[in-house]
Amino acid sequence: MILFRVLLCAAVIAAAPVAAYAKTCGGNFNNWMTKLKAEAVSKGHSKSQVNKFFRTARIDPKVLKADRAQGVFRLTFSEFAARAISASRMKNGKKNMQKYGKTFAKAQKKYGVQPAVLTAFWALETDFGAVQGNFNTLNSLITLSHDCRRPDLFRPQIFATIELWKRGDFDPVKTKGAWAGEIGMVQMLPEDILHRGVDGDGDGRVRLKTSAPDALMTGARLLKDLGWAANQPWLVEVSVPWNLNWAETGLDKTKSVSDWAGKGVKARSGKLPKGNLQAALMLPQGRKGPAFLAMPNFFVYFEWNKSLVYVSTAAYFATRLAGAPVFTKGKPDPAFSANAMKALQKKLKSRGHDVGKVDGILGAKTRAAVQKEQVRLGLPADAWPTAGLAKKL
Repeated sequence: MILFRVLLCAAVIAAAPVAAYAKTCGGNFNNWMTKLKAEAVSKGHSKSQVNKFFRTARIDPKVLKADRAQGVFRLTFSEFAARAISASRMKNGKKNMQKYGKTFAKAQKKYGVQPAVLTAFWALETDFGAVQGNFNTLNSLITLSHDCRRPDLFRPQIFATIELWKRGDFDPVKTKGAWAGEIGMVQMLPEDILHRGVDGDGDGRVRLKTSAPDALMTGARLLKDLGWAANQPWLVEVSVPWNLNWAETGLDKTKSVSDWAGKGVKARSGKLPKGNLQAALMLPQGRKGPAFLAMPNFFVYFEWNKSLVYVSTAAYFATRLAGAPVFTKGKPDPAFSANAMKALQKKLKSRGHDVGKVDGILGAKTRAAVQKEQVRLGLPADAWPTAGLAKKL
């Protein structure tokens, strides 16, 4: 379902500094549009073209509502993976890998991105193109650019849509996609489509909404540009000895695969990757839950989406499509409710930790703070908050 992609705009763009755009957001909408049009003209578009392009532009309240409703980030990895990776998605994923085998082979040869990786994104983003979103793309970008929360991300996208329109690849009235302005089968922002779009089917156009080869080749190029190491592994499930020093775990700490093996970390199925590869030991639900070694390519996922839950699920889904078994759930300590997590964040903040916004979400900063307090209190430092930790705090 499209829900799994659009919760964060994750394509990396060449955005201007936040301070520059903070001066151009909010206020009277008509006055704001006048300034936006003037900027478009200053970029070389004629006044008549600009007026025609923005003729139906408006604020869409539903976009703001969707932007503020991101409760899915409070799900655990196990919960999110169960929702996202259904039997039908697995089945359709394998079918599509066969159906578009030539395209996948071409993408892997040119960009080094494995078929399973692209297929997992394709499935999570839009169910293989079936659910691409029904928001007017221009209005989504207009709304999120006028809103002062993230204008630096969205305003450049508006000017990219003008370029796509002049190419014949965008319609300000008819083009629809995700609420966050993403378009097509693998949900990409206009600026990435403009600069990284690939004609995968050879028809001379880049149509990410209707052409699977175009979408897959463009997605592969984007991943390569974001730093994907050609044909290298990204994630492997492992079993971990109970006497491990848990403070060494977490995505902010890496060791060579051979070092992890020396500490008793083993692949749950098959073999560990090459010993000289750097890897972080990821425990998405603490030491009692599933465990994974995350290689450098895993971190490229964060350039596509910033949510650890989404990234972990997308990467794990790709391993499943590549033949890995279902992960071992284990018996992790229960996850905190949103209110309990907010209370914990406030306690951590009062102790001088930077947890970011007190939002009830176990993000990277909150995990780091939890792990530091676990070390201080002599608790297993696996960065997973427990009732015992909260009590000691």
